[in-house]
Amino acid sequence: MSGTPQLVVHRDKELMAQAAAARLITKIVDAQAARGTASVVLTGGRNGNGLLAALASSPARDAVDWSRLDLWWGDERFVPAADPERNYTQAREALLDAVPLDPARVHAMPASDAGYEDADSAAAAYAAELAAAAAPEDHGPVPSFDVLMLGVGPDTHVASLFPEHPAVRETQRTVVGVHGAPKPPPTRVSLTLPAIRAAREVWLLAAGEDKAKAAALALSGPGEIQAPASGAYGRARTLWLLDAAAASELPRSLYPPSSA
Repeated sequence: MSGTPQLVVHRDKELMAQAAAARLITKIVDAQAARGTASVVLTGGRNGNGLLAALASSPARDAVDWSRLDLWWGDERFVPAADPERNYTQAREALLDAVPLDPARVHAMPASDAGYEDADSAAAAYAAELAAAAAPEDHGPVPSFDVLMLGVGPDTHVASLFPEHPAVRETQRTVVGVHGAPKPPPTRVSLTLPAIRAAREVWLLAAGEDKAKAAALALSGPGEIQAPASGAYGRARTLWLLDAAAASELPRSLYPPSSA
């Protein structure tokens, strides 16, 4: 574990999205300079898509060699490929269609009409794809992602790992089918906490008043079963990126001196 999470609090969600996009560009460029490639796990939701839209409009986006970037997803709704609710579809609209990615390095999670019997078999296929991409130095069944981003739900869920739900208790598999999720649609595919913790850096995004209680709870140190966001951390760094509204219920002792 990377120790205490670091917090960065921005004035509003727009500034947070722009700053996070700039931070992500820097991280990708640095990784590509060091190793030739970079790998990022994307998140959906309004904050994840807001970050991608900010990245799309950033003049610095051309610093990235998009052809040498692997993209993965933290979770996906198990719906047909054409469904506009898919995180992959929304990511394409926000950014992916506008940059020269290598299609072979864009690892969308399977759709419900892709020939899989159910979400569990789709999850197993994605786990196999992750395992195939893992190098010997990754020391595990998934790549050591450079950055893995997660939106934080009002109930503290991350990816499709919900409080007290069976998926958040998984300790062996890297990807699971999620059934009966409390947020529609009920059937999903999600990375598990062991897969999330393989990342070098985990960034948790929270903006808006409806995320304030969740951020305060997750950062107060409860178990991951009650607050899944508290169990999401990176091997080198765990970063919470918040706007002032989402940070409004945090104790002042948690605020970093350099919050923007």
